[in-house]
Amino acid sequence: MSILEIVVLALIQGLTEFLPISSSAHLILPSVLLGWQDQGLAFDLVLNIGTLAAVVLYFRHEVINMSMAWTDSIKNKNHTPDSKLAWWIVWATIPAAAIGFFGKDYIEMYLRSGYVIAVTTIVFGLLLWWADAKASQIKTEYQTGLKGAIILGFAQALALIPGTSRSGITITAGLMLGLTRNAAARFSFLMSIPIIAMASGYDLLKFILSDEYVDWSSLFLGAGISFISAILCIHVFLLLLNKVGMLPFVIYRLLLGLALFYVLAG
Repeated sequence: MSILEIVVLALIQGLTEFLPISSSAHLILPSVLLGWQDQGLAFDLVLNIGTLAAVVLYFRHEVINMSMAWTDSIKNKNHTPDSKLAWWIVWATIPAAAIGFFGKDYIEMYLRSGYVIAVTTIVFGLLLWWADAKASQIKTEYQTGLKGAIILGFAQALALIPGTSRSGITITAGLMLGLTRNAAARFSFLMSIPIIAMASGYDLLKFILSDEYVDWSSLFLGAGISFISAILCIHVFLLLLNKVGMLPFVIYRLLLGLALFYVLAG
């Protein structure tokens, strides 16, 4: 891989993993427009590790508090808002983990086409706009509830369809449940931690069992860029979210989907 490919792909991963604009829709563009080859399992793995490290570092206080409260709730049956939030994250992780485990091969075989990505980019962009316009936005993430967490979990599972956007569909579901924009985004980012960790673990196992050549300098560069871009993306997104709302991302998704249709048709 060239330096340009490493930088572009790592930036795409870091910026689109947490914005509601679909990472898969962007990752298809270099191969379609520029003819770039697949970057390989090892590179995918380090990009995921970079984004995982970014979200864990950014929410380190929340992660520590929830982990301690969750452990205490198991040992002493002492439930606090942080322990409840931790348990909701656990429940929200199960649908995507289960469906991903059993349906990953089917999804990659039948749903990873450019046209599917273009359609889902547009359709779920419009759904995000509707949810943002109609939602009551009165709850914090600590008011999600078990039922809400499970609904968010199935929304996250829906993001296994390329082009949906994991953050986009979970924020959409959060808004529809009455969460504020900030609360929906925060819950979405927190529930991304176990999913990205499991995906990284799965890729790590495949990498260990493979005989893929490793260019360590490329891997470190990619991981570093994805980490820095992801943590900056999270910070700026949360700062601007209440000011700009979801409309700019909806418009961007619509334009991206139409651009994909145009490129694929040509």
